[in-house]
Amino acid sequence: MNRKFAARRQSGFTLVEIAIVLLIVGLMIGGLIAPLSSQMEQRHVSDTKRTMDEAREALFGFALRNSYLPCPAISATNGLEDRTGTACNKRYGYLPWATLGVSRLDGWNHLMGYTVTPAFSDSASLFTLKTARDITIATRDLSGQLTAATGVNDIPAAIISFGHNGYGATSDQNTIVADSGTGNIDEKANLQSSGTALIMRDPSDDARAAGGAFDDLVIWISPNILYNRMVAAQRLP
Repeated sequence: MNRKFAARRQSGFTLVEIAIVLLIVGLMIGGLIAPLSSQMEQRHVSDTKRTMDEAREALFGFALRNSYLPCPAISATNGLEDRTGTACNKRYGYLPWATLGVSRLDGWNHLMGYTVTPAFSDSASLFTLKTARDITIATRDLSGQLTAATGVNDIPAAIISFGHNGYGATSDQNTIVADSGTGNIDEKANLQSSGTALIMRDPSDDARAAGGAFDDLVIWISPNILYNRMVAAQRLP
């Protein structure tokens, strides 16, 4: 009897028992992966927002020192502002991270975009309280229609992160991230070389949504805050 019991005990799990165990383990791992992925994505968003806020503060500081805003960077590998003499060689491009002394990359390891009103980056004719801006930030209302998020043609400069999908962004390996589809209408707007009409709205993975899938982050310099700081520092009358 003892030999029979020992033989049965040493026979191990049956295939059915192993399959059940693997199924339970798979369900447990699957249940853990989703929250972990969500937490990681939220961390990337938080890191990016902090990096962008630091860059915006650096822009304010640059303006206080120089009485004008910097040009976009020379290239994806040269973060100095692209300036010849007193004028910028472009108005839209990469954030001039080296000139500002800030991070080159967002939370997804993509270079950030930057656009500036030319009148605010011209070091020969310093901007004043009356200098016209030319950048507008739009969003979408509950019906999906574009609506103004800022005053029309009222923003001196803005910073863009191209989000998790990174469509149109340059990676830390200096390669352009290709578009994954045709539903990124609002993201495409943030890639326009004119840099005068940007969109910031709630993220969506649905390409069928108004404006398509979207995960960009856009922040901007308020002219009122800029003027307030410039006047307080006696850089503007």
